[in-house]
Order: sequence, then C-alpha cells, then structure tokens
Amino acid sequence: MKRILSLLAITISTTFFLNAQESKKPAVVTEHITVNGVCGECKERIEKAAYIPGVKRAEWDKNTKELTVSFRTSKTTLEAIETSIAAAGHDAGDIKASDSTYNNLPSCCAYKDGHDH
Repeated sequence: MKRILSLLAITISTTFFLNAQESKKPAVVTEHITVNGVCGECKERIEKAAYIPGVKRAEWDKNTKELTVSFRTSKTTLEAIETSIAAAGHDAGDIKASDSTYNNLPSCCAYKDGHDH
C-alpha cells in the first residue's frame, strides 16, 4: 500500500511539474495581414519591417498581398507589427503609411498608383 501511495505521489508531482513547465512557454500565434506592395523590393522591405522582437516568421505574398506572421504574444502585438510595416512605407492592416514615408519609396514600389509593377 505504501508503495502504491508513493507511486501515486510521484505521478501527481510529475504531472504538476510538467503542466507548470508547459504553461511557462510563451504562446506563439500566426496571423495574416493585408499589406500593400507590388514587387520583390517591397517584399524584402515588408518582411524586414515585420521582424521586430518577438516575431518568429514573416512571409509576404506579392500576389495575395498577404503577410503571414508568427509571433510570441508575450513579446509583441499584431498592432506593433503593423505599425513597424507602416513606418517602412506600406499600408498594413488598419494602419496606413504616412504620405511622406510612402513618397520616399522607390517608384517601382508605388502601390497607390493602381498598377501592378
């Protein structure tokens, strides 16, 4: 009986320990953001701007205008990522690039002119 109680105590202790370790892992989420851009140069700029602390993956698709971004929720937010991209000159989600930042993009990156370059 003592042996069974000892094994039960060890099993319960181990379960609590493993659950505590599991809950300490920061959550990583994957989101999709519409980001305006038109070319390979835009892709490089958008992905670079998206890699702020906490971001694990950022991949922009020129055809769909969609950025897939995976990040740690304990380190950053979707809004912070969108703000960083907008600061680089690209409208991201609900956050728009300022006119001055947009106007400093190379002419091949002018996504507001309605042409796919």
